[in-house]
Amino acid sequence: MVELRPITEENFIDAFNLRLAPGQERFVSHPIRSLAQAYVYRDQCQPFGIYADDKMVGYVLVIYDHDVPEYDIWHMMIDESAQGHGYGGEAFDRVMDYIATKPLGSSDRVALTVNKDNPVARKLYENRGFAATGWEDEDEVELALTLQ
Repeated sequence: MVELRPITEENFIDAFNLRLAPGQERFVSHPIRSLAQAYVYRDQCQPFGIYADDKMVGYVLVIYDHDVPEYDIWHMMIDESAQGHGYGGEAFDRVMDYIATKPLGSSDRVALTVNKDNPVARKLYENRGFAATGWEDEDEVELALTLQ
């Protein structure tokens, strides 16, 4: 079973030690960069470690954009050694459960971007109801979902 745990001073080094499989660096930022962004946006961001069997196997950031308003899912990744076990899908479901509680503000819209060359991630999101909004930027496509 996968669970989300906030990234804190007790576990941030575990996040820094996560690794992407070769070639995946163009799909998601390194954890150090992502956690720096979480710090900058700390009033509207919750970074989570993704845990399986009490071991951090990935991370994800949940951002609340006050200007839109909407929830954004940033930088979700699973360590190369843990890929292929379904952790990404389970973690994404936990993220959506968290967002459904509206912990950072009121909004029924959830958005994310996915690299055009990452069909695995895009399929994961589309299978959970996300659809392209028409917004694109270089190699990224925005997908969004309205919560019921």
